[in-house]
Amino acid sequence: MSFEEMKIDKEILEAIRDMKFSEPTEIQQKALPPALLGKDIIAMSMTGSGKTVVFAIPIIQYMQHGKGVQALVLAPTRELANQISTEFRKLSKYRKIRVCEVFGGVSIEPQIRDLRTAEIVIGTPGRILDHMRRGTINFAGLKMLVLDEADRMLDMGFIDDIKDIIHALPKRRQTMLFSATMPDEIMYIAKRYMNEPVKIMAQRHVEKHKLKQVYYDVKSEYKVSLMLHLIEKEKPSLAIIFCSTRTTTDIVANHLEQNGVEAKAIHGGLTQSRRTNVLEGFHRGRPHILVATDVAARGLDIKNVSHVFNFDIPKTVDEYTHRIGRTARIGKEGKAISLLASHDHEPFRKIFGRFEIEKLTPEGFTPKFIPLRAQRQERGGFRRPQRSGYGRGPPRRRY
Repeated sequence: MSFEEMKIDKEILEAIRDMKFSEPTEIQQKALPPALLGKDIIAMSMTGSGKTVVFAIPIIQYMQHGKGVQALVLAPTRELANQISTEFRKLSKYRKIRVCEVFGGVSIEPQIRDLRTAEIVIGTPGRILDHMRRGTINFAGLKMLVLDEADRMLDMGFIDDIKDIIHALPKRRQTMLFSATMPDEIMYIAKRYMNEPVKIMAQRHVEKHKLKQVYYDVKSEYKVSLMLHLIEKEKPSLAIIFCSTRTTTDIVANHLEQNGVEAKAIHGGLTQSRRTNVLEGFHRGRPHILVATDVAARGLDIKNVSHVFNFDIPKTVDEYTHRIGRTARIGKEGKAISLLASHDHEPFRKIFGRFEIEKLTPEGFTPKFIPLRAQRQERGGFRRPQRSGYGRGPPRRRY
């Protein structure tokens, strides 16, 4: 079924044509028709499958200008909320619709002002709750609720916030839930708060023949030099390097830049404006390498990523699946490369049993000792962390 064969208003169809969408993706073909009929939906699909269009089109089509907030979209991160807002604005370019982004890390006053006239609100659970407690957001006329990347919101500890928000919403509404996995807590929300939802399953994993997965055994102190060697060898057009902590992310990005590689770090320790600037540059290909923590990269829909590097191995199979799912999209080929030090082998065993991953030996690689225990000082340079003294407890792991 084409977009023209679905019951989509002509103004939205014109916007779709402007966005160069030639034909619907699998999730769009399966989920758009029932969504346009007003049915509740539970859809399982991978990031980048085109699901934003599934909920954006019905919301835009049935919004009434000047009638207050009629749709709420909840997302796990500020970056994803920004991306969703961008898609809404593109799809509604021929409609008079007001979209308001609501998330933390930025001033709340402009949000309070924009909420007075908004019809669609897109935001993160914490800041939405903040506005509800302040009385600066009114959901009395709400008709549609979307939970995007629901499993990511669960992982990030938003489940209680989500329940509190839903309790305050009108019960007569359309609810759409999108998730790559369906843990028990998400199923509870579906049963408790949705009305006979239509369940839709679309592609959730990258096609095997499009994605080559390999790994290298390497000592921890040689990981950075091996990363430099692999970037020189692979010549990725656009790549994401995943690290487990903010500190490692900063160190890796710093060493890459010092060696002439266009790379930038992104993690929760950066200001919102800095994170936005880095992401906007990455979308344009400058820098062409993004060094990120999982939390900072969750939900990001970045097209044309040729390589994913696992500098640190994730602790779960699901996390590995989410990482490698950022390449080899929409019929394109990609490569996932993992670097294994001795402490990475235990979590990698679970992953290795679920995927076809080839072990390689780096040809022509000369190891260079680069420690990963240094921390960036506020005014540049690096220093080693002080040992925690008696009574301070173990150092806190930062993401």
